Amino acid sequence: MNLIYETDRLILKVLRPEDAPKVLSFYQKNKDIFEMYEAARPENFYTLKYQKSLLLCEYNYTLQLSAVRFYAFLKENPTQIIGTVCFRDIIHSIYETCEVGYKFDQDFWHKGYATEALLEGIEIMFDDLKLHRIEACVMPKNLPSIRLLESLYFKREGLLRQNALINGQWEDHYLYSLIHP
Repeated sequence: MNLIYETDRLILKVLRPEDAPKVLSFYQKNKDIFEMYEAARPENFYTLKYQKSLLLCEYNYTLQLSAVRFYAFLKENPTQIIGTVCFRDIIHSIYETCEVGYKFDQDFWHKGYATEALLEGIEIMFDDLKLHRIEACVMPKNLPSIRLLESLYFKREGLLRQNALINGQWEDHYLYSLIHP
């Protein structure tokens, strides 16, 4: 597996701690949108120190092939993060599975970038890491994410009741999966 991939319009990269200013800017700009669907963040999340530490952890997870977070950049502007696709809880042995999560800057929605990034990431997981199954959890009210998953042939398997604590509320999530063809 490589640390940098290219699609028609995107560059997908595993970042290092020195990229923390870009990552912090990405999260700060989209804070209100992202926090609607994610667990509460630590108090110091929006600091350079925290982001550097997080990027070091993510880089080490990538080297261990236990999780991989790709940050997405437009080829025409390779310095601004427009999104991220993360494959976490990578398990081999009898399962050969992982869970995918993604988020994109709201200025880049409805342009096909999330689809393009996810398609590349899925190919990497199936072809390079030889996984068999990719799972995704999505809140029932997150209709754009549901449409995205279904457009990529993820199948809804069921409802995970009170699955995650989001903004102080236990939220249900649909469980989706994609099986390697």
